[in-house]
Amino acid sequence: MINDLDKLGLENVKEIYYNLSYDEIFEHEVRNNEGRVSENGTFMVDTGIFTGRSPKDKYFVKQDPSQKYIAWGKINQPITKELFDKLLAKAKKQLSNKNIYIQDAFCGSSDASKKSVRFVTEVAWQAHFVKNMFIRPSKEELKTFKPEFVVYNACKITNEYYKTDGLNSEVFVIFNVEENIAVIGGTWYGGEMKKGIFSMMNYWLPLENKLSMHCSANVGKSGDVALFFGLSGTGKTTLSTDANRALIGDDEHGWDDEGVFNFEGGCYAKCINLDPKSEPEIYAAIKKNALLENVVADENGKVDYSDGSKTENTRVSYPIYHIENVAPGLKAGHPKNIIFLTADAFGVLPPVSKLNKEQAMYYFLSGYTAKVAGTERGITEPVATFSACFGEAFLPLHPTVYARLLGEKIDKHGVNVYLVNTGWSGGEYGVGKRMSIKATRSCINAILDGSINECEFENFEPFNIAIPKALEGVETRLLNPINAWEDKARYNELKENLAKKFIENFKRYEDVKEGVEFAKAGPKI
Repeated sequence: MINDLDKLGLENVKEIYYNLSYDEIFEHEVRNNEGRVSENGTFMVDTGIFTGRSPKDKYFVKQDPSQKYIAWGKINQPITKELFDKLLAKAKKQLSNKNIYIQDAFCGSSDASKKSVRFVTEVAWQAHFVKNMFIRPSKEELKTFKPEFVVYNACKITNEYYKTDGLNSEVFVIFNVEENIAVIGGTWYGGEMKKGIFSMMNYWLPLENKLSMHCSANVGKSGDVALFFGLSGTGKTTLSTDANRALIGDDEHGWDDEGVFNFEGGCYAKCINLDPKSEPEIYAAIKKNALLENVVADENGKVDYSDGSKTENTRVSYPIYHIENVAPGLKAGHPKNIIFLTADAFGVLPPVSKLNKEQAMYYFLSGYTAKVAGTERGITEPVATFSACFGEAFLPLHPTVYARLLGEKIDKHGVNVYLVNTGWSGGEYGVGKRMSIKATRSCINAILDGSINECEFENFEPFNIAIPKALEGVETRLLNPINAWEDKARYNELKENLAKKFIENFKRYEDVKEGVEFAKAGPKI
């Protein structure tokens, strides 16, 4: 029995495939010829021309009361209610007069904070993706399931009138907060559904004084919870995967009055150059019921993970129970430690530093890493990258809202916060070396076991953050980066330049009074 089906507004639906089992979905994927089966039984699909999200095609309906809360701009673009209604009608027409797949799921493992979401699609593998990525209700829960939000995924249609409609392209991903509806058109990429609901959680939860976070989380045997924030390439997944600690989740979490909880019931891991030796947990999770996207395989279904000819963003989604050491209920108590990860390719930042609450809010808002640009005749130039709260693309509210909430929770629960640089040491990219995993692990272990608190600290100017003078497992000369550099003048030049980049970037938050206040915790030149 499917509750509220009449409210979907679809006509002459033929067969409804409701919350199919994994075996049933697999049968449909094969029967519909939606992809291929790999040699170990994992289904493989291609997502067409879109092998990643389409952020310039994401819109929110501009209407009361949500328009008062949404931070409008390049991330959150407005669309009229009239245009939304037109495109929703187009999506409903596409999903009518055919077989459809309905997948009901929860987002959030906390009973106090979870949301019930219904996904409607005509593609079996997209139902499979949803089943992997969100929390799977029990049979009993499905009997009384009432969706609080509905996603119409009409990936097979496009908006051919986008120019006259004033939109970016024929693709659209639109959210109507008041009607609790999202509609997707023109892109087959599964991640639009995942990150779309993440965006909505980032709208709902802060308005309930709960923090939504783009981070991984794990918990030790004594119940101590750690959060790991970091942009791509900083080591967020690798460092939160720890044989001695249970994984709460690898990507999206909430923090309410009960503690930290995973939004998801699965993982969505990058596969490019996946190596069973360096990432054995992810490699072992790719088996029947997982779903591979855009990988290259030979005629026998043997996958070549090093082949990025379709995209560098090859992915696998799998239910989280494919990972062995997972926290019961995908939740735990309040964090003891928060770790911000950065891969500083300028070689400026120390391997580990301790932040006070104000600094934590500042570096959270900055969301810094430095990516390495393409190499040309051996000459490279690192590029500073700032992403608010380490997840700017998914924040409907002003970033300072999330920073303020973080500060309140750090205060309330006495959380320790650290900045860990997994990037370069002894020189910038091309001169110095990448920080060794061993050294980084030593920093992380000292944080998690509390031994870092026994260190003597000194001030690291002009960032004014505290760095240890000595730390077991890390060469002492690395702890204050200048000691590892031969060219001290170049180091000081780059350090001042990076401090200026932080200050310049932070000006964009000073359009509100909180941003002006938070800026005081940043570098001083």
